[in-house]
Amino acid sequence: MRINGEEFPADGKSVEALIEERGLKKEMVAVELNERILPREEYGTCIPLEDDVIEIVQFMGGGR
Repeated sequence: MRINGEEFPADGKSVEALIEERGLKKEMVAVELNERILPREEYGTCIPLEDDVIEIVQFMGGGR
């Protein structure tokens, strides 16, 4: 699978586990799976497959 442009083996981990491995909080990210926004309630049950493309975007605070 590809996560944010990098290749990784599909190892049976959920999207939620992949988020946590990267030190992110699921409440502070948006996940796109194969060009579809993945609902947050599916993070724990969605297991990416070998050909899946995932984008994890972290929300940032700031501004004026």
